[in-house]
Amino acid sequence: MERGTSEQAFETLIVDWLHEKNGFEIGTNEDYTAEFAIDETRLLGFLRDTQADKLEKLHLEKEAKKREFFARLTDAIQKRGVVDVLRKGVPCYPVGTVMLYAVTPSKGNAAAAELFAQNKFSVTRQLHYSRGNKRLALDLCIFLNGLPILTAELKNNLSVQSTTDAINQYKNDRDPKEPLFSFKRCLAHFAVDDSTAAFCTKLAGKESDFLPFNQGWNDGAGNPPNPDGIKTDYLWKRIWTKETLSKIIEHYAQVTKTENGKEIQVFPRYHQLDCVEALLANVRENGVGGRYLIQHSAGSGKSHSITWLAYQLVEMDQDGKPLFDSVLVVTDRKNLDKQIKDNIKQFAQDTHIVGWARRSGELKKFLVQGKRLIISTVEKFPFIVRSIGQTGQGKRYAVIIDEAHSSQSGRMAAEMNLALSGQLDMSAVEDDEDCVNALIEQFAEGRRMLHNASYFAFTATPKNRTLEVFGTAEEKDGEIWHRPFHKYSMKQAIEEEFVLDVLKNYTPVASYYRIIRTALDNPQYDRKAAQKKLRRMVEGKPETIEQKAGIIVNHFLRHVRAQLGGQARAMIVAADIARAIEYYYAIERLLQERESGCKAVIAFSGEKEYNGKTLDEAAINGFPSRDIETKINEEPYRLLVVADKFQTGYDNELLYAMYVDKTLDGIKAVQTLTRLNRRAPGKTEPFILDFANDAATIEKAFKSYYCSTMLHGETDPNQLYDLMAQMEACDV
Repeated sequence: MERGTSEQAFETLIVDWLHEKNGFEIGTNEDYTAEFAIDETRLLGFLRDTQADKLEKLHLEKEAKKREFFARLTDAIQKRGVVDVLRKGVPCYPVGTVMLYAVTPSKGNAAAAELFAQNKFSVTRQLHYSRGNKRLALDLCIFLNGLPILTAELKNNLSVQSTTDAINQYKNDRDPKEPLFSFKRCLAHFAVDDSTAAFCTKLAGKESDFLPFNQGWNDGAGNPPNPDGIKTDYLWKRIWTKETLSKIIEHYAQVTKTENGKEIQVFPRYHQLDCVEALLANVRENGVGGRYLIQHSAGSGKSHSITWLAYQLVEMDQDGKPLFDSVLVVTDRKNLDKQIKDNIKQFAQDTHIVGWARRSGELKKFLVQGKRLIISTVEKFPFIVRSIGQTGQGKRYAVIIDEAHSSQSGRMAAEMNLALSGQLDMSAVEDDEDCVNALIEQFAEGRRMLHNASYFAFTATPKNRTLEVFGTAEEKDGEIWHRPFHKYSMKQAIEEEFVLDVLKNYTPVASYYRIIRTALDNPQYDRKAAQKKLRRMVEGKPETIEQKAGIIVNHFLRHVRAQLGGQARAMIVAADIARAIEYYYAIERLLQERESGCKAVIAFSGEKEYNGKTLDEAAINGFPSRDIETKINEEPYRLLVVADKFQTGYDNELLYAMYVDKTLDGIKAVQTLTRLNRRAPGKTEPFILDFANDAATIEKAFKSYYCSTMLHGETDPNQLYDLMAQMEACDV
C-alpha cells in the first residue's frame, strides 16, 4: 500500500527530533538481523566499547560463535523478558555475565556517568522486520544497545487515518510469531497519530489489548491542544527520550504473574508515570515533610503506582544517605502487600529490606531492625502502631496511604502522627472519640503536621477532611483552596474504558415500575410476567423485605444470572445488619423455592442478636469469614448481601448487578455503586436497582467526584456556633 506524504513527514519529524535533540543514532535495515530481532551493529558496538575483554573471549568475530551468542541472548529474552535481560545481563560461558545496559549513574559518580554514556539508543524507520517477507515494514523501532524496546505504527489524520487504524494494523498485519513481535521481546508497541496514542505489551492478533497513553483533556480522554504543534509530541519529546526510557527500564517496566499464574508484561500508563515522577521531583526539591493527595479513579492502576513510588522513595538519597529511614505503606487491600512483595523482587537487589507488619509488635521490630519498606493492612495498623513508642525520634519517614478515606485521614492519621513523632506515649491516648477528634483538629491545622514524615495519600473519592489534611493549599483571588497534587478522574477512566459507567443503567424503583407497567400495557408482552409484588409496593402497600427480595430474585434469575457467560454475581446493600440478615433468609428461601441452584452469602462485621440467637457471618454462611471473597466467586454462590462491609475497596469483575435498600449520599454513594465498575469480557451494561434513593441525589453525589475535587477554604469551626444559635432559636 502506498503511503501518504503526511505519514512520511510524521516519521521524519519524530526521527529527526530523536536524532538531533536527544542523540539517538539512526539505524538501517542492513544493521538488523530479523532472525534474532537484533540491531547487530549497535549490540556489538556496545559490547566492544564496554566489555572488550569478554567480546574477545567469546570470539564473536566468527559467524558460528556470533549466532551461538545471539541464540543464547534470544533464549534469555524469551524466558525472562527484555527488561530483566537489560537490567541483569546474560550469563555466558566462559566470561560470566555479559552486561547489556549501563544503568543511570548516581549523582557525582563520574565513572558510572561515563559508562552510561556508552549506551546506544537508536531508531530505525521502515524496518523490514520479517524473516520471510522482506516487503513488510514497520514504521519505527527504537533500540537500546541493539535490543528492540519499542515499536510504533504511525498514522496521520490528514491522510484520513488514525490511531484506530494503527491498532488494527498491529492486530491484523503484525504476526506475533515474528521474533520482533513475540511476547516480552519489546517493552511496548505504540499506535500513534497526531492527536492520540495507545500501547500494547502483548501482541496477540485480534485479541491484542491496546491501552490509551494520553495526557487527558478537560478531565477526560485525549490530549490538550498543543500551541507548539502536534498533540502527541510529548511521546518523543518527553517519553521516548534517553532519560525517561532509562527510568522506565530501571523502575517501572516488569513482567509479573496474575493470581492464576499467567505472565503479563507491565508498562506504565501516562498518568502513572507522570504522577510518580512528579511526586519524586517534588520530594527531591522540597525534602521531607510534604503532604500529597493523589486523586486517582478506580481503574487507574493505583497498586502499581504505589509500588513504583514506594520503591523509589526507598532508593532516594541525600548527600549519599537515605532520605527516608523507612517507607510505610498502609493499605485497605490485603492483596496489595503481596503485589508489592512480588513487584519489589524485580527491582530490589536485597529483598530483605521489606517487612510485612501483620501482627502487634512487628512494626516496632521492623523499625528497630531498619527495614526500609514496611507494609501494613489497615485493620492491623491501629493496633500495631501503638508499639512504635519512641522509635520515631530523630528519624524520617514516608507514609503512603492507600484509599485515604476517613479512617486513615482521621483517627489513624492522628495515631500515626503521634507514634512517628515520639512526642507522646501512645498508651496515654484513650479510645475516646472526642479526644482523638481533638488531636485530629490540631494536626489538621497544618502547622502541627510532623516535619519528619512525608505523606502520600491515594484515593478516588477524597472527603473535605482528606483534602484539607493532605491536599495542596493554594491562594486564588485572596481565598485558600485545597486541590489534589495529581488526578486521574473518573470521567477519564470511563472515557478511556478502564471502568464502566455504573450510572448508565441506574434505575430507582419507581422508574423500574414504570418500565414494567409500560411493558404490561403493550399487548406484545406476556401479561403473566406481571410484577405483582412491585406494583403493591410502589402503589402504597407496606414495603417489606419479603416483597423486595422477590423483586431481586426475579430480576436476578431472569436478567442477570446468564450474563458474563453464566458467571454474573450481584450485591444487595442493606441498611443495617438486621435487615441484611432478613434479606439473606428471604432470598435463600426464594432461591430454594424456585429450584434455582443458586445460594446467597452474607457479610457484616461483628455479631448480631436475631430471633433470640447471637449470629455472625460464619454461623449464617457455614464457612469462615475469611473465605467470603473466594466463595462468592464459586458455585453455587451468586448473591452477596452486605451491611457496610464490601461497600468500599472491594473489586470483583463478576459483579453485574446491585440492589440498594439503604440511603446513600455523597462519598458513600460513589464508593458503593462503583463496586460494579470493574470491566470483564462481555460486561457492558451493569445494572443498579435502587429502593431507597432517587436519581437526583445519586447524580449529585457523583458530580463531586466525576472530574476532580477541590475544597474551598478551611473547615470553619464557627459553623458549630451558627448551628447552635439556630437550634436555640427553636428551643432545642
